[in-house]
Amino acid sequence: MRSMTGFGQAAVTVDGRRITIEVRSVNQRFLDVKLNMAREYAAWEKELREQIQAVVARGKVDVAVNRSGNSAGEMTVEINQRLARAYVRGLQQLQGELGLTGTVDVSMLLTRPDILRVVERRADPEREIAVIKRALTQALARFNADRAREGRVLGRDLRKRIATLRSIEHRMHSRAAQLGPALTRRLRERLQTLMDGAAIREERLAQEVALLVERADITEELVRLDSHLKGMEHALASREPAGRQLEFLLQEIHREINTMSSKSNDVEMTNLTIAARGEVEKIREQAQNVE
Repeated sequence: MRSMTGFGQAAVTVDGRRITIEVRSVNQRFLDVKLNMAREYAAWEKELREQIQAVVARGKVDVAVNRSGNSAGEMTVEINQRLARAYVRGLQQLQGELGLTGTVDVSMLLTRPDILRVVERRADPEREIAVIKRALTQALARFNADRAREGRVLGRDLRKRIATLRSIEHRMHSRAAQLGPALTRRLRERLQTLMDGAAIREERLAQEVALLVERADITEELVRLDSHLKGMEHALASREPAGRQLEFLLQEIHREINTMSSKSNDVEMTNLTIAARGEVEKIREQAQNVE
């Protein structure tokens, strides 16, 4: 089990430039990947996005690719040799025609900005992207390790709360088995009060109790509740993302508890359904953090 919240980072150096990749995420029902990187990497965005989606199931994931430093030899000098030769020939011709002294040397050419030009050597994005993919793999591994660590904490808490819900379910089973005698006793007491001590027809009393017990019967709901709890226990034990399955099962469990509550005309059973709803809400809060 992994949390939807995590952080991972990796850094590499290519041609003197340091590239740092940061992966962070927060809770979100579905997967939403946002890539923040230089424009020259846009051609590989789909590949990077698929690399992320292969290891993250849901959550709002922000991935930043940052560059710092200058590449070795990034600034270079370009020489216009054809123009330099033309200058030399022209100066030598002028020198001969006018009878000028001196020599034509490099220092004279350096004064001409159109001969020498300092340019910035562009980084090769295709060379860098291969390194970025490897760094992203490292960052995602650390990101998932961080989420797994938090997921273990979430898993322990969820198992504890599901165990509490199991305990409440067992008490519901016990109370449901006692409802017949309890309803008989309460109905007998009520009838005796109304009839002011007159004899009670046991056959009629049994019919009324049977009707009340049938209306309050929660056997089907308890069977389904048991099935949903088993589903949650299985999801927690699985290596696959469990968040969406947990949320679905919690909706079903909440529905069963509400049905039992509406059928209940017993104070103890009502209190049990209230306690169960409280645990379901606590589990729901935690399940919203699970991938």
